[in-house]
Amino acid sequence: MQSQDVAPRPAPASDDPVVDVERAEAALVEHYPRLVRLAYLVLPPSLGRNRRVVTAHSLTQRALPRGRAAATPGIPAQSTGREGDPGYALLRLRVLRTALEANRPLKRAAWPKRSQLPPLLPQVWGLRLFPRSGGADELALDQRLSALSGPARAAYVLRGLEKLQDDDVCEVLAAAGVDDWEGALAEADTVDAQYALLDSPEFDPCSLQARPTDLMRRRQHVKAALAAGAALLVSGALLGLPGEGWGPDGPAAPSYAQNPAAEAALDPAQLTKVPALAWQSSARTDFSVWPARGDLTSDSGLLRRALAVWARPGEKVQVSATPGTPAGGPPGAPQLLYAGNVDSARLVILYDGLRIARYAEPTDGTEGAALDFSRVDGATRAEASAVVLSRADGNVRYLLAPWVKSAAERDLLKPRTGPMDLTVNDGVTSPMASPATQQSGGSCNSWNVLQLTDSTGARLLTDLAELVPARLTTGRPGEAKDATGPAALRSWAPYSCWLGSMRSAGVRTVNAWTFARQALPDGTGSADWVCTRAETWRGGGERVLAQFRTPGAAQAAAVAKGQNVSACGARDPHVLAGVLWKAQSGGWYLLAAGARDTESIRATGGVRGASEGSLLAVRAAQGVQAELKGTLESGRSISGLE
Repeated sequence: MQSQDVAPRPAPASDDPVVDVERAEAALVEHYPRLVRLAYLVLPPSLGRNRRVVTAHSLTQRALPRGRAAATPGIPAQSTGREGDPGYALLRLRVLRTALEANRPLKRAAWPKRSQLPPLLPQVWGLRLFPRSGGADELALDQRLSALSGPARAAYVLRGLEKLQDDDVCEVLAAAGVDDWEGALAEADTVDAQYALLDSPEFDPCSLQARPTDLMRRRQHVKAALAAGAALLVSGALLGLPGEGWGPDGPAAPSYAQNPAAEAALDPAQLTKVPALAWQSSARTDFSVWPARGDLTSDSGLLRRALAVWARPGEKVQVSATPGTPAGGPPGAPQLLYAGNVDSARLVILYDGLRIARYAEPTDGTEGAALDFSRVDGATRAEASAVVLSRADGNVRYLLAPWVKSAAERDLLKPRTGPMDLTVNDGVTSPMASPATQQSGGSCNSWNVLQLTDSTGARLLTDLAELVPARLTTGRPGEAKDATGPAALRSWAPYSCWLGSMRSAGVRTVNAWTFARQALPDGTGSADWVCTRAETWRGGGERVLAQFRTPGAAQAAAVAKGQNVSACGARDPHVLAGVLWKAQSGGWYLLAAGARDTESIRATGGVRGASEGSLLAVRAAQGVQAELKGTLESGRSISGLE
């Protein structure tokens, strides 16, 4: 539960400086020892001192952005760092982010991050490296830091090594992907503030001692490696015989398996191409009846590269997947949805029954490619209406379903303005403004969405930085409808900017439901309580926001949230939330509300009070913490969102 006038998440300013690659390189050279020390302290001690040293150097060296300033656009810096250098701040953020990724355990269900694996470079053969030993105080501090979580270690190091205030620590942790930065600070407080020890040689991965590895085991490994290399040379010669190759596969990795099923999945001639009017007679209305469109559907070379990269993405391929989406190769020959030139790239959109895959390669002859995945199993007619084709210069183009009759762009923040028609050519829309890069809780002057119309009606879809836009609905859970009517548009307007907090989470639909209206204690009007729930394609990871809007406020305030909870959903259409609210007279109140079938509410902790019914208003003090409990008409007890 948060106070209404406190921002729920630190957000970088919109006028942050832009850092070019050469400036970042200069900062890396100047501050390299400190950045390596930062990485070494944040990395998990379970790696061992030798691997921590090598990994710290690897993460720091990989923090430098790729490309040169002449060919690479500027990179936005979140904030300034040592002595006001934004280049150092950018590198520090990238080092911190990858070091925190290395703290996460490997899971079978997810592809490992590069930082979670042993570093490719630098490598030291035949030697073990570790920092010089310090005194008893350094050893004790290292043991206490090893008991902390990765974010807590990062908070401690940013305080002690970087001399940052807690507000700046929160901002850097949030930019590095830490959700519970307050918990990280609280956990860091459990270790005594012995910050001067962080500058000791015990934690300096640039001043090292060397010892040999196990010599007998090393000799055995060398013999085994020589034998394996000879076997690879023989097998490589056999695979390279004339007539056995697949032809140029672009940026795909080398082939590691050849069997009939795998070869069929890589053969452009085996791609499924649905006839243009098949959807009109099909019992299904989803991606499986989309026809193949675009001006390159017959380009076998492009299609071969797309299939090969999907099966074996190489080092120059940037791969991304929404949560819960497997990134492996297709199980068989997929379906072709699109192949053509869009903006400055050649694009291929494929569908394998579970996922949408988008392959993109530049048209200017530069190397590399991008491969994106999004899970879409069980899509309905409404959810299979559009796919993001490309994003460029803050705009987005969509590929539309064949049953869509018209497309338009509208601003959710301006419900009274009508939609602006989009031109559609061979299923591809003209570019429209995309809100995918907007910061939640920051500056938000517009939120443009896609409005589609077919024979069943109209619906709104929003770009949340994924391949498939999310559907927007409104109404009580289980009775939600598309948010296209005048009343639905007005109800969405104050809450649309908070859609940014749901980006890149595999969101399928987002529903906004006004579950209560409460008269304010000072008599200045009534406030609305709205629950915004995002459902995902994978059926887990649901996100719930409780929002509070006072009379006249342009945007609502997010006062509570929950993840992986059933509240405010079709299976459990109940919700309870509270906020510390400051009246115009200067007094503070604890306001709480539940759905209409809430029989009573009680508050404990820093504020104590109870009420009969679904609303509660109790005098409180600034900054107090309270716990909410509610009782439904059925007698069931529910807890408030936090």
